[in-house]
Amino acid sequence: MDIELARELAVANDTKIVLFVMDGLGGLPHPDTGRTELESAYTPHMDIIARGAACGFTVPVGPGITPGSGPGHLALFGYDPLRFNIGRGVLEAAGIDFDLQAADVAARGNFCTIDKAGRITDRRAGRIATERCAELTAGLQSIALDGAGLFVEPVREHRFVLVLRPDGRASAGGGQLSADVADTDPQAEGAAPLPPRASAAGGEATAKLVARFVEQAQRYLADKSPANMLLLRGFAKRPDWPSMADVFKLRAAAIACYPMYRGLAKLVGMEALPVGPALADSIATLRENWARYDFFFVHYKYTDSAGEDGDFDRKVAKLEEADSSINALLELGPDVLMIAGDHSTPATMGAHSWHPVPFMLKSRWTRADECDMFGETALQRGSLGAFPAVEALPLALAHAGRLKKYGA
Repeated sequence: MDIELARELAVANDTKIVLFVMDGLGGLPHPDTGRTELESAYTPHMDIIARGAACGFTVPVGPGITPGSGPGHLALFGYDPLRFNIGRGVLEAAGIDFDLQAADVAARGNFCTIDKAGRITDRRAGRIATERCAELTAGLQSIALDGAGLFVEPVREHRFVLVLRPDGRASAGGGQLSADVADTDPQAEGAAPLPPRASAAGGEATAKLVARFVEQAQRYLADKSPANMLLLRGFAKRPDWPSMADVFKLRAAAIACYPMYRGLAKLVGMEALPVGPALADSIATLRENWARYDFFFVHYKYTDSAGEDGDFDRKVAKLEEADSSINALLELGPDVLMIAGDHSTPATMGAHSWHPVPFMLKSRWTRADECDMFGETALQRGSLGAFPAVEALPLALAHAGRLKKYGA
């Protein structure tokens, strides 16, 4: 369903929809057992739901395409990620409530570790403490660029935001900045950081500014091991997108701790509620705000971070932790509950992958299928099959009585 059709068909009512996203949910079999992380985990509560739900897999962007977290979540929010795409920098900036101006260019930054040969040995600098990140970004704030104002703000652990703001001088391309700058992050260890370069015509002047920043930053960080270098990706400007309230007639709230996901939710008009890092904090926030909203996006990060670290057993443990909170979601009595992931992060790969993502939807109007547990093998018997993730929200709206009949 495209945005224009959704705006025409969506209606408001008092039903409640919960979208519970376990980041990086999907996995691949362990070579010793033949079972995925989800199949290895003890998840009795999700298995019970699966027996009365419509089950299957979502495809975040398209077959064979490995999605980032931004496109993966946008699809679940009902926004076609091929039409509504945004660089990671804007998401991080919005997530920390940075006052991003229309002319600004933002990029997501990672502190990383390089060896004496300049090769990356750790893309996340050992996940340094957020307090150390704040100290380093404060030092980088002293870098001066001829042609742009500079902001370097800490986000969480090794992550930070770089924001360039035009100062009107010709040295920045007539006072305008471009988001057409390629990532300096090669997304692999053993490689050297990439030099800043324009990714399209018109980005050359901004790429030169970024190169000057990186050069000065490298000198400053040289003796700050393990965070002795930085990587930049997701250069972008702030978009102007239609809100979920306007398109889907939803009063939507995001319950997410990590800034990037809060930022993404705010870009589509959700209110990002304050919440602590534990899953129990998310459940408490959901309960406290149940009467105020009719759509809740509840985000659980730790399945993804375990998968990215290649830690199969830890991902299994995090899935079991998530399962233990499912009854708390059900006790609130949502009219529609969706359990989903934004992408797959198999621990055996240690990275995002293109594999379809486990999904199920439960409501009073659900037609149960032959799926008897929430795991990749059983889900292959689900009635939903493998379908575009952007269709998940229309399914939820229909099951919540929030879509009018189309045509006569």
